[in-house]
Amino acid sequence: MFEHTYMTEKEGEKQMGKMQSPLLSPYKMGKFKLAHRVVLAPLSRGGSFGNIPQPHGGIFHYSQRTTKGGLLISEATGVSNTAQCRETPGIWSQNQVEAWKPIVDAVHEKGGIFFCQLWHVGRKLKTEEIPLVVDEFRVAARNSIEAGFDGVEIHGAYGYLIDQFLKAETNNRTDQYGGSLENRCRLALEIVDAIVKEIGADKVGIRLSPFSNNSNPNAVGLYMARSLNAYNILYCHMIQPRMKYLGKKVDRPQSLVPMRKAFNGTFISAGEYDMESGNNAVATNQTDLVAYGRLFLANPDLPKRFELNAPLNKYEF
Repeated sequence: MFEHTYMTEKEGEKQMGKMQSPLLSPYKMGKFKLAHRVVLAPLSRGGSFGNIPQPHGGIFHYSQRTTKGGLLISEATGVSNTAQCRETPGIWSQNQVEAWKPIVDAVHEKGGIFFCQLWHVGRKLKTEEIPLVVDEFRVAARNSIEAGFDGVEIHGAYGYLIDQFLKAETNNRTDQYGGSLENRCRLALEIVDAIVKEIGADKVGIRLSPFSNNSNPNAVGLYMARSLNAYNILYCHMIQPRMKYLGKKVDRPQSLVPMRKAFNGTFISAGEYDMESGNNAVATNQTDLVAYGRLFLANPDLPKRFELNAPLNKYEF
C-alpha cells in the first residue's frame, strides 16, 4: 500500500518555488514512464459516421495533442451497437478496430501513451441481460488492445450506465444490483473484474464522478476506491466536486482527498483545473496526475505552454 503525505496549500506553494513545475515532473504509472503529469481528458467529438472512428480527423486531433511520455485518454467509445449515441466511435467490431489502428499508431509514433475509454450510455436492463453487458465491456477491452491501445479506461461517470447503477438517485432496482451500496457498486466491479481477467490489471483504469447527482458522494467514492484495490488496477480517475456555470467556477467544501488516500494506485483528478491549481494539487499530493479537457482542446500544445508559462487560448462554452 502506498503511503501518501499531504501538505497545506502554503507549503505546496513554497515547494513549487524550490522545484520544477510539479505538473511537468516525471511520473512512473505502473510500467509506463510519463514525462509529465498533464493528461488529455476524454473528450467526446462526434463525427464517427456509422460508429466508425474516422482516421483522418482522429490522427489530427490526437497526434496534435501528443507529447513524448504524455498520457492521452480517448473519447468515449461504445462497447456495443446498443451502448452509445449516433456518430460516436465504437470498438465492438473488426472494422472499428482497424479504423482505430492508424490513430493509435500516430500517437505512438510521437511517443504518447494512449488509453481507450470504454462507454455504455445506459438503458433499462433485465437482470439476465447484465452478464451480456459485462461481456461486451470485456470484448471491447480485448479489441482495444488489438487496436494497439496501451490500456483502457472504464467510463463510470457522468450519468451513463455504470454511474446510473452507482447512485441511489438513479438506481431503483430491486434485484442484486439495487438497494444497498454494495449492490449498486456490483456492476462496476463485475466489469472491472472481467476486464482485468481479459487484459491484465496493469492496463486498466476507471473514471468516476461521485459528486454528480449524488446525495452521499463520500460513501460511493470511498467504497469504490477501497473495493478497486482488490483488483490492483492501474489508476482511478475522479472528477472534482466543483462545476462551472457561464465561466464561473463553484468550489465546494468536499474533496477527493479521502478517495485519493483510500486508493492504492495512481490517482488522476479532473475538473476545471488551471496551471496554478494543477501544480498545487500535485505539489500537495492531492493527486498524481491532472486531466485537462477544454483547456487541452483549445491549446493542443498545453504542456509546452505550461512549461513556458505562455498565454492560453480561451475555450468556448
